[in-house]
Amino acid sequence: MKAIRYHAFGGPDELRIDEIPVPHAGAGEIRIAVHFAGVTPSDWKRREGQYKAFEDVVFPLTVGVEASGVVDEIGDGVSGIAIGDAVFGFGTGTVAEKAILTHWAAKPTAVSFAVAAGLPVIADTATRALDEVNIATGQTLLVSGAAGGVGTAIVQLASLRGITVIGSARSSKHNYLVSLGAIPTTYGPGLQERIAQLAPMGIDAAIDVAGSGIIPELISIVGNPAQVLSVADFSAEHYGAKFSHGPPEQPEITLATIARLCADGLFKLHIEGVYPLQQTADAHRVSAEGHVTGKLVINVC
Repeated sequence: MKAIRYHAFGGPDELRIDEIPVPHAGAGEIRIAVHFAGVTPSDWKRREGQYKAFEDVVFPLTVGVEASGVVDEIGDGVSGIAIGDAVFGFGTGTVAEKAILTHWAAKPTAVSFAVAAGLPVIADTATRALDEVNIATGQTLLVSGAAGGVGTAIVQLASLRGITVIGSARSSKHNYLVSLGAIPTTYGPGLQERIAQLAPMGIDAAIDVAGSGIIPELISIVGNPAQVLSVADFSAEHYGAKFSHGPPEQPEITLATIARLCADGLFKLHIEGVYPLQQTADAHRVSAEGHVTGKLVINVC
């Protein structure tokens, strides 16, 4: 089968289409014929070697940690699912014609395979970040870099919890943030003054999604480093803020919840770009530029 792999750390040019053996589902796993795979920042950060200090690596590596598709093999001990079922979830080496999923949920009929492929990582990251930053109903949350995939999820999930969200993004994305339920503002110089005007009663917590070196300013805005969290800036803890990272703690619950919200029309994910398998490197380049609205996905089938 075809799979996107890299044989050394480096830039997107390290990615290549390889022919590799078809994997088989182990105990507690399923295999899917992949329709779409999501593109996440962890894909290109891992490829660049940013995670090598805390991950064991054996080359070559197949790209991808999330996908949607149709079940074609079921491992021992798995129940409640059948060959031919449409699913989405977390896995390994998902940018391939077939992939193993370790955690999954049924794909709602009303949700496309493309959208479903982009849901797992952002839903998990957003849910975990909101839980860890200690933000409650009726309070106000600032999300820095709110228009990307994780920001998209944080804004909507926070709004569903009754939290007022102010989201920063470039001005061209402000209408998008409004459509998600956020109050938009631009980032850059003068952010603290703009926030003071938008939230005269103050900001109760802040989440950094972009990893743009803004942690000290967010702490100044919130007034308490314990109420500031980043999902992208490894230096956050140096300032007394929190850094949130995986692996997912209750993935089945998160996946089932996001599936239900999407089916009920309470959660939407914008797919900014769909790339064929052979253009995965281009998708990585665009993702690394940091200006994606919503998600990018790879069309595998």
